Amino acid sequence: MKIAIPTAEGRLCPHFGHCQQFAIVTLDEAGKAIAGVEYLTPPPHEPGVLPRWLAEQGANVIIAGGMGQRAQMLFSQCGIDVIVGVLAGTPEDVVAAWIEDRLEAGTNICDH
Repeated sequence: MKIAIPTAEGRLCPHFGHCQQFAIVTLDEAGKAIAGVEYLTPPPHEPGVLPRWLAEQGANVIIAGGMGQRAQMLFSQCGIDVIVGVLAGTPEDVVAAWIEDRLEAGTNICDH
């Protein structure tokens, strides 16, 4: 399983479309621990590009601060589960919280 986290300066970026890189966090086979983290620079942000690109990278889940409804729909169409409203943290901290079922997802901070 792979989880995509939009990042800026090594921490979760509030708006996925404005991130510097995506951390692609790979979980071990049991899904109970982080097996590796890879940072990838995304292609230019245009409607529909990032969901397809992240699907090509093997992402199963994206965890973000904010994301518009259309983007959420496009991720879903690519088979990627979306979690929004996460406010801060390193990719490792965010994914560890998700693994341990203690990730706090609040209000989607994107309104478009």
